[in-house]
Amino acid sequence: MPLTSGLVAVMFGPRYMATLFGIVFLSHQIGSFIGVWLGGRLYDTTDSYDVVWWIAIALGIFAAIVHWPIKDQAIERPLSPAE
Repeated sequence: MPLTSGLVAVMFGPRYMATLFGIVFLSHQIGSFIGVWLGGRLYDTTDSYDVVWWIAIALGIFAAIVHWPIKDQAIERPLSPAE
């Protein structure tokens, strides 16, 4: 989670860090629940974890491809008149 929170801070700045990290944390929890529930459901259906492993491999490859273009650098923001 420190890498995720650092990426959120770099991309969006510290101003809304608590809200944005809360959304990221909640989505991780929902994803974990769905993954565990779906894994158990597929095991009950097929009596094997093979399908679950292949889906996990496919999701890992998909995640690597989606995250490949992320640039870990601050975004230039012009100063607003209020600041």
